[in-house]
Amino acid sequence: MLKGKTALVTGSTSGIGLGIAQALARQGAHIVLNGFGDVDGPRAQVLAAGQAHGIRVEHHGADMSRPADIEDMHRFATDRFGRVDILVNNAGIQHVASVQDFPVERWDAIIAINLTSAFHTTRLALPGMLANNWGRIINVASVHGLVASAQKSAYVAAKHGIVGLTKVTALENATTGVTCNAICPGWVLTPLVQKQVDAKAAEHGLSNEDAKKLLLGEKEPSMQFTTPEELGELAVFFCSPAANNVRGVAWNMDGGWAAQ
Repeated sequence: MLKGKTALVTGSTSGIGLGIAQALARQGAHIVLNGFGDVDGPRAQVLAAGQAHGIRVEHHGADMSRPADIEDMHRFATDRFGRVDILVNNAGIQHVASVQDFPVERWDAIIAINLTSAFHTTRLALPGMLANNWGRIINVASVHGLVASAQKSAYVAAKHGIVGLTKVTALENATTGVTCNAICPGWVLTPLVQKQVDAKAAEHGLSNEDAKKLLLGEKEPSMQFTTPEELGELAVFFCSPAANNVRGVAWNMDGGWAAQ
């Protein structure tokens, strides 16, 4: 379905971003990965996912808190593939503390990486998408873009901002072939969430499995984690002809979290 198209997925060397990159590769899209840490492993996984279509996979290590890095990443993607057809804004970090105790530098970093980076990637990708009259911008928000939790002021503010940016981008391009939508996962067992599980296990003297149940039980009625594979398939749907008129939605895949 996506053969010949190029997808840039930020924060895609693990977790949700890697799952989305693999799902798009299975549909034939070339992939530009972004992120720190091991690159060879994720690149091999994405290449394997798209092997039947002969896709190419590149990596750019842009620090998503730096606009100059983001601009360099966009140039890199267009130099390698001509343009970015699909943009997935997934990069994110987390810090947990009450508002009065929240370190200012952590607030600034979370807003920069979780929100401002998506503005920069979007403004850079839109001209090429509009010139081709086809594009998909998929912002990975969170159920925390719809509801709040204590101790997560910066993350919740950034994710609410991402949902707002999604709506504005969709409206500004509503008469074109460019769509913008947000995915709002609940708990996904990424390395970021595993840290929260580990902290809960240590705090309460629980096994890892019992800590997972406690975490899910607090918020997610389904009592199961959403998987990166499931989120990847939702991203594929947003890229499909069936989603041509899906514009500006914040689609929660959260096991009933926001329904409560």
